[in-house]
Amino acid sequence: MAGLTFLVIFLLLMTLMAIVPQILKRFHIPAIVAMMLIGILIGPNSLDLIRHLNHLLGRGYPTQQIYVVLDAMGMLGLIFLMVLAGMEVNLRLLMAEKRAVIWLSILTFAIPAAAGYLVYRTFEPDNTIGKWVYASLFASHSVGIVFPVMRELKAVRTRFGVAVLASTVITDVASLILLAICIQFKRHEISGYIAESISIFDHINPATLGAWFPILFVGTIIAYIGLSMWLIPMAARTVFAHLKPNDDARITCFLAGVLIVVFAGELIGVSLIVGAFIAGMALVGVKAFHDDGRILHKKIEGIGYGFIIPFLFLSIGMKTNLRIVFAAWENAAIVSLTLTGLIASKVFSGWLAMRLSGFNNKKGLCAGLMTVPQLTATLAAAAVALQLQMISPEFFNAIVFLSIGTTIPVPSLMKLFIVKGNIRFDAIEDRLLAEVPESDTDNIEEDLV
Repeated sequence: MAGLTFLVIFLLLMTLMAIVPQILKRFHIPAIVAMMLIGILIGPNSLDLIRHLNHLLGRGYPTQQIYVVLDAMGMLGLIFLMVLAGMEVNLRLLMAEKRAVIWLSILTFAIPAAAGYLVYRTFEPDNTIGKWVYASLFASHSVGIVFPVMRELKAVRTRFGVAVLASTVITDVASLILLAICIQFKRHEISGYIAESISIFDHINPATLGAWFPILFVGTIIAYIGLSMWLIPMAARTVFAHLKPNDDARITCFLAGVLIVVFAGELIGVSLIVGAFIAGMALVGVKAFHDDGRILHKKIEGIGYGFIIPFLFLSIGMKTNLRIVFAAWENAAIVSLTLTGLIASKVFSGWLAMRLSGFNNKKGLCAGLMTVPQLTATLAAAAVALQLQMISPEFFNAIVFLSIGTTIPVPSLMKLFIVKGNIRFDAIEDRLLAEVPESDTDNIEEDLV
């Protein structure tokens, strides 16, 4: 009867995940935020409905085992999420608006990263790894949450749209690499972790190499990315050439390829977040993902967004304890300073980068606002950081609070700002300096919306 108990609990979760987002959608609350709110509500730090339901049924698995299963589902959702995020990358866009892309990439990474570092230093000055982790969390973007606004305004095929999209890719990759370096150093501090690790770098003491350790590690990551981008498309083209477009074996081969890349990354100490993202970047260029109405791509998105990925945000919500946010003045200060520091640094860096690229003040502020929402990549990285104890629960809760607090109001505020400011994207100066194939931006629109 243990299986029946789990099925009842699973039925409850699936019902909530199907109904609640549709209700909250009427209030313009994104589905991802709705999933987190469900997790917060039913998790062990709130109503703990899973434990109560398990107790009510009077038999079945221990509640802790159920949470372990949900965590495993969340980890698989994390892999799917980062793969799909990588598949949104279009390298041709990077060359279409070089000046704006370079300025946006540098400034919207460096300034928010410095702000995150200082915020963490204010409360825990002795935790060096925590400071750099918070810097990576501040530097990441989640432009996908406000992309429908750009599409509605027909700004995707403009200098503005290309610059924002391309710089998002660069800053996300850079923030993930910074996180990977932090994870590598943290692993050496966790008792008993190294003995069970398969990573080559985990068995190398950073102290023995000194300043060369991060250089060697970053060099290995770059080589790993380069080999993945070269070998994966070749292997995928060979395999998919022997399978029909509607053959479900394509999905099996896709998952196997992704997990191989993730496993190879783990061998050199690269977090599965980075490995999955790189796998997505490498695979999206394979012709099979775009043939016959993009059948394979749509199937993968359906499995990911429709079933697997919601468990990631559900598990994130279950780990969140908003009650401790205001349990002490310092916790409330962490949340307040996190919100203030991120919003100010994002808006300022976006404005400065666009002004240096030749855009006016209004479009600069608009670009800054677009980089404010922190959702998918930020939450995924925060979950890994909490698991490895690189940040404390108080800071993890602050990131969750930040994601909810920036994702819900910012798109509406941005629309209002564009309308009230009479900002237009169809002027001559908004045209691309280099032509981007229309099919490329069409693919991005389909992926992000």
